[in-house]
Amino acid sequence: MADSTQTLASHRRFIPVFHFFALPVLLINVLVAGYYFVRDPRLINGWGLLVAIALAVGISWSRFMPLRAQDRIIRLEERTRLERLLPSDLRGRIGELSERQLIAIRFAPDDEVPDLTRRTLNGELKSPGDIKRAIHNWRADHFRV
Repeated sequence: MADSTQTLASHRRFIPVFHFFALPVLLINVLVAGYYFVRDPRLINGWGLLVAIALAVGISWSRFMPLRAQDRIIRLEERTRLERLLPSDLRGRIGELSERQLIAIRFAPDDEVPDLTRRTLNGELKSPGDIKRAIHNWRADHFRV
């Protein structure tokens, strides 16, 4: 598990082998295959370009799909958490929070959630970045994909 200290500046997750090796190599491969196809538009070069694009898209989606599933789980967890933590006047408004707002609120400790939620629902905190910047005591999430 990663270091238990997590902040707004350090909470984004980069997987070096994916973000800094596999993804750049796949994108360069698309460019190289495109170059060869433009220079010599034969079927084999067109097929190479198509395969390069398919690999880049397929591998990118293999990273994106678990993130989307994780976001669905976070929404459920946060709605359950909000039901438990919010005062009765705010509980009925949980559905007004966007997916991105719910995901941002997950970094707030329990004692900060009611105020952050109220400020978000009142329009004071609009974006996930606004919500994250308003958190005083960051609640780390080390179980992300």
